[in-house]
Amino acid sequence: MGELKVLDVQNTDIGRRTLLVSPPEPPAEYLIGDPKDSIYIGRTAVFNVPFHWTFKRLTNPHIAITGITGSGKSYLIKTFLLRAALVWNANAIIIDWAGEYKAWVKQVNGMVVALGRGAYLNLLDLGGMKPSDRIKQVIRSLEILTDIGQYPEQRRLIEEATEKAYLNAGFKLSERDQKDALGNALRPPTLKDVQKNLQQMLEAGTYEFPAELENAIYKIKKFTLEGDDYFAEQSTIDLDKLLSSGLVAMDLSGLPDETFRALAALTILQFVKEKMRLEGWKPERGVKLWVVLDEAWKISKDENSDAVMIVREGRKYQFGLIVASQTPTDISEVIFSNVGTVMMLRLKFDKYLDYLQNSLKFSNYIRQQILGFGMGQAAISMAYEQTTPFSETFILKKVDGEEPIIDYFIDILSVLTEAQRRDDTMPKSFSMERTAFKKRLREMGLKDERVEELSTMIEKKAKHMDAIDFVVEMERSGVNRKAITMFFRELGIDDSTIINIFTKADQKRMGVTDKELTQVTLD
Repeated sequence: MGELKVLDVQNTDIGRRTLLVSPPEPPAEYLIGDPKDSIYIGRTAVFNVPFHWTFKRLTNPHIAITGITGSGKSYLIKTFLLRAALVWNANAIIIDWAGEYKAWVKQVNGMVVALGRGAYLNLLDLGGMKPSDRIKQVIRSLEILTDIGQYPEQRRLIEEATEKAYLNAGFKLSERDQKDALGNALRPPTLKDVQKNLQQMLEAGTYEFPAELENAIYKIKKFTLEGDDYFAEQSTIDLDKLLSSGLVAMDLSGLPDETFRALAALTILQFVKEKMRLEGWKPERGVKLWVVLDEAWKISKDENSDAVMIVREGRKYQFGLIVASQTPTDISEVIFSNVGTVMMLRLKFDKYLDYLQNSLKFSNYIRQQILGFGMGQAAISMAYEQTTPFSETFILKKVDGEEPIIDYFIDILSVLTEAQRRDDTMPKSFSMERTAFKKRLREMGLKDERVEELSTMIEKKAKHMDAIDFVVEMERSGVNRKAITMFFRELGIDDSTIINIFTKADQKRMGVTDKELTQVTLD
């Protein structure tokens, strides 16, 4: 017969006994939604409950997504947009920083608009706004992307020159949808008109601070130079039409630098916000437009940007914003603290998890799970409208996408000792999703032909490649060891194993034995 004993038990021991604590998942009724009015994402890790995303109980429809290269971030976004189109007939505009989405968008019969390759977006287009409101938006964009905020006089000069440009074009500053005497819509001015006004003021010689005026002209001239005047010509892109054109990728990769790309993104976002603001929020209509900002750190981080303002204002607008980044600190903490949903895929560094944990207040258990995630696994944090008695952050077993996630594997078995091979806790392979793998090779300088050649080699070996062979092939392609080391670290391979891989690669290349090789160092 058993014996009953009374024991002193520490709180930490009780916490480990899962039968005595609430499981880290919302109840099933908060996870399972109507398939006709929600988006299926995947199944939960604890109770295998199907998770259907919907904004109905959330503070707002906006979403933040973060995860390192190869964690499945782009795959999640693509899955979400395809199902949103199917379930809600929702349109989507992807503000595509590096041209990452254009091939996929074409594949699914979407539209790609390449800004910077013969396509123009007039910064002074009104899109139904009053000129006075558009001027404020333009000045705010310039404050985010240049240093005019530090020079009040230059800011004032540019603002007044912009006002004059509208007035010279026949506009009244405080009216919408203005027409000429024949009933035709007025033609908006451009930044070249703004520069002309400033130049005329300088040439008149009556302004008492000519240096300030010259600097103001210099700030504007960056965007009006021939060949770089993507925002200083009349628009060739009809943004109004694109809002109802299904899936659209705005490819910004042809623009010269981050400042130009950020200006394009802000302009598109401001236009969308104004259109949606006029319609107003009506929950029964659902989200009819999704706007994706992927790796747009310049406007995801600045608290004066429209991305942050939209999230802070919650359901004010009739569209959903998806802000995504590999690096959580590139997204404002205000966004993480205010979006209705945060989706966290694999992250590596404590400083990033500290940043997220401070914003979202999830448990250390969730934190440890995120560190060990594989491809497609995610932690989901939901901000419900009503206070809930359960954990709002839970683990998703894997994103169930429209097509299987295909991983490529780098094997390290050949560099392990016999003891390490027998150790079941020691990983023998490290994986990265196929599309992310190819993208990473291109970032290391490989041409498309060489990327496809390596991909074919891996496919023939059941999607596996030995780490030693990988080093040899990459060095043949001209990739240095610093870049290869960073790639291995991204996969999760520790430095001592990386040294062993390089040692074996040197042996293979030179045809020497362990005893003949003296030293391998890792910078």
